[in-house]
Amino acid sequence: MAQANNIRLSKSRDRWVLAIDSLAVDTACLSNIPDSVDSKPLTLASIQKALPSGSVTIKQFSVTPWQRYAGTLNLDNDGTFQHISQQGDRLKFNAVLDNQQQLTMSSLQLIPPGSEIPLSLSGKVTLPATFNQLPQAGELHAEMQTRQVPNPLDITLQWQKMQGVITLTEKGATEPLATLPWQLQDKALQITEGQWRWPYAVQPLAGGISLTLSDWSDTFDQTQIAARLNVLTKGHNGKGNVVLTLGPGKIGLLSSDLAFQLTGQANLQSTSLSASLPGNLSGSVLNPELALRSGALLRAWGKPSPELTLQDARWPLAGVKVSASGVSGPLQAIVKARDSYWGAFDLHLNGKSQKFWPDQGKWDFNYWGNGKLPPLAGRWDMSGKGHWHDNLITLTSLSTGFNRLHYGLIDVDAPRLTLEKPLTWRRPVSPRYQDQRPALPLQFGGAIKLVAKKIALENGGYLPPAQLQLQLSGTDPGNFNLSGMLDAKPIGPIRLHGRWDGERLRGEGWWPKQPLAVFQPLLTPELGIKLREGSFYAQTAFSMARGQGFIAGGHWVVKNGGMWLPDGDLSGMDFSLSYRLKNQVWKLGVKEPVMLRIREVNNLAKMENVTADLQGSYPWSEASPLTLSNLGVDILGGHVSLSVLRMPQHDAAVLKLDKISLSELFTVLKPKQLAMSGSVDGELPLYVNNPRWIIRNGWIKNDGWLTLRLDPQFADAMASGNIANRLVIEWIRYMEIRQMLAKINLDNLGELTLASHVVGANTSEKQDREVILNYTHQENIYQLWRSLRFGDNLQDWLQQQISLSHPSDAISSRAKKDTDLRTTQ
Repeated sequence: MAQANNIRLSKSRDRWVLAIDSLAVDTACLSNIPDSVDSKPLTLASIQKALPSGSVTIKQFSVTPWQRYAGTLNLDNDGTFQHISQQGDRLKFNAVLDNQQQLTMSSLQLIPPGSEIPLSLSGKVTLPATFNQLPQAGELHAEMQTRQVPNPLDITLQWQKMQGVITLTEKGATEPLATLPWQLQDKALQITEGQWRWPYAVQPLAGGISLTLSDWSDTFDQTQIAARLNVLTKGHNGKGNVVLTLGPGKIGLLSSDLAFQLTGQANLQSTSLSASLPGNLSGSVLNPELALRSGALLRAWGKPSPELTLQDARWPLAGVKVSASGVSGPLQAIVKARDSYWGAFDLHLNGKSQKFWPDQGKWDFNYWGNGKLPPLAGRWDMSGKGHWHDNLITLTSLSTGFNRLHYGLIDVDAPRLTLEKPLTWRRPVSPRYQDQRPALPLQFGGAIKLVAKKIALENGGYLPPAQLQLQLSGTDPGNFNLSGMLDAKPIGPIRLHGRWDGERLRGEGWWPKQPLAVFQPLLTPELGIKLREGSFYAQTAFSMARGQGFIAGGHWVVKNGGMWLPDGDLSGMDFSLSYRLKNQVWKLGVKEPVMLRIREVNNLAKMENVTADLQGSYPWSEASPLTLSNLGVDILGGHVSLSVLRMPQHDAAVLKLDKISLSELFTVLKPKQLAMSGSVDGELPLYVNNPRWIIRNGWIKNDGWLTLRLDPQFADAMASGNIANRLVIEWIRYMEIRQMLAKINLDNLGELTLASHVVGANTSEKQDREVILNYTHQENIYQLWRSLRFGDNLQDWLQQQISLSHPSDAISSRAKKDTDLRTTQ
């Protein structure tokens, strides 16, 4: 029962002094002491009367099983008062007991198990006459510091004749956190109409509590429990009330049998929870098992975040068992929600667990769902299987697809993502399991395949059926690398490499050098372009994140490209493009301009040495303009160039004509009624976004002598009407022009106005007859362009215009002409 070391007893001045170095008491032996039938109950007064005057000092006093509260114990008795104190690491107290059995606790400091924050206690207790009774009255005050409450807690226990009140109040507050009235009767403790509140949660909570403990035995194993606890909440859905009822049943050290029912609705600030959870608690109170019965269901709805609306989330829990070793039984979930960015979705999860906690036990599951993806204008579906065994999560199968995806200029038809290799994630071992398992390296990896039937481009082209294969490797889903290939035969393959950091996907792609002709499907058939020769290669870097969209940048190169055009062909094309794409805005020519060089274009007219440089943003803006420069081409025996064109445009870009051959021009136009030779120069101020003009105050003039010849049949037909017509035609049938100046204006409706002044001479009859011609002409340039597109249509149109009902109207028909002829011998 007790073991003492180095006991010393002495007496001085009628006072006994007892000193002990150590005393250990084992309370388990106290129950083995037999009761004496004839002995009277031991009373506190008899002990006080029997104690002699003196003191007891025990340097190390411990009581099993509370050895952690061991310390130095001092007892001093002067016949009227008994003073007792203890000093230890986890227990310190100082108390005085008088002859009226009044115990005054001046101070007590106790460090509870599992905490390093001391509990302070003081007060007075009237002790019972015998030790088999409880104190009849008293008042105790305690002070306790906890991390959950900002200030210390004041705990007050008051009682009189087996009933009293426990009060918990935060220091400095006027309203208590808990008020628990209690009453103690024959082996029955009741708390009735208790009130509590907790203002430290996300929203203040309050409620009531009632508790009855009855029929306990000496070991408390058969104690019957009946209780009711409710929680009042107020949130986005109004007021809510959740009620927990317990029992009647029992909780014991070896076995328990306690039914419970949790019902009601809790309304939080942004979400609501409703529950109907019937169940039973069994097993040892030190390691109980909680089993949920049929009908157990937990639901939630609301807005957990500003972006996410939870329409309905359900967790059927019937058959689930929870214990310290984990969760066993069916685990199911049904979630319907809508994200403001990612759209609405519907997810289902169904599985079976065996003693499962996160990173402990086993959980095998199936999952499926569907939803909408507004950012990519598509609908998706998903299904698969997986398991979570200890700290290893594995997706053994996955199939998710979209009806279509649309972003920017791209539309993807029926893409589907599947697993080529199971996706695994080995999580860090929880500290509580580190002694039980080997420390394996963290791992996340797998292989996925994305297949699309067709990738259509906004311009009408398309990418053939494409396949993207990616290998994933890293430490967790928020930190992994990816590498793979994108193949759309005959295009590709494109090598890809990237990294996901939990918020942003970054990557790079390399397009190896390959024939330009493989990109024929990317061109819309309406263009009528057939790729013939040349090579292409490219590389790009990209980034994707929520809120920023898709960002890319890179370089494209075409070497010695050749193609058939609707009315000719192109050869010797070199093209170099550097770009950045952000928020669907292209920044072209990042470090140096986009360069286009073409050796030769055979179309309506042969063009050679085409050059063009482009730099800026598209779509353009005032802050980010687009600039076209170095535009030039050798054509019609001369050269055409354009000064710098800036968009948005503030000043006209001048289209300059240098030594353009009229004979080559007329060869292209193919008019049979007339022919001209010589060369001209000109400057045409060009406007792109002027509200009225395309060309304003342009001019064309001769560069040396020009000649004009009318077709004889055409001239004879024009001269057959009357004498005036014949006279005019004879003068201009053949004319050598020494001076020609034409002023040109073109509005944005296509109306061309040409006002020309011509000075020349007719030398057809071996004499020079001077001709001064002022000529004004109006023409719709769009009709003229249509005629050029169809070869001899211009000739047909001219013939139609001069073949009028009266030949005298031939010169003024369709084109408005003002002719002033002056002849000299």
